[in-house]
Amino acid sequence: MRVNLVNKSKHPLPSYSTILSAGVDLRANIDKEIVLEPLKRVLVPTGLFIQLPEGYEAQIRPRSGLAIKHGVTVLNTPGTIDADYRGEICVILVNISDETFTVKDGERICQMVIAKHETVDWAVVDSLQETERGAGGFGHTGKM
Repeated sequence: MRVNLVNKSKHPLPSYSTILSAGVDLRANIDKEIVLEPLKRVLVPTGLFIQLPEGYEAQIRPRSGLAIKHGVTVLNTPGTIDADYRGEICVILVNISDETFTVKDGERICQMVIAKHETVDWAVVDSLQETERGAGGFGHTGKM
């Protein structure tokens, strides 16, 4: 699939790390380091702008390495970039550890996955078809 991208960053285009990778890593595009204190959040620019085809979204997801090693994750995960958005991709990082983390220019801060989605045409009805599960929600099976 082809996606138009404007790269105003100082870094190479996002690329897949392996042939079977689902997402590409996005990098911080900053002029000076950002100190992210414990339990604080920050908006980190990437310098990237994309034009997705209709029916697609870009999902912004955490990087597992940052999460396990530093307790840094994407706050609104997965963040959604809609096909009609033309602004810069920025990432909300949050530090849920008890140690300060420093975001450096060019650091890989998240993953971006391009995914197809459907647009819903609501059908208002008086009731829904019954299932074995029914309205059972969180923990409804009793299994751990």
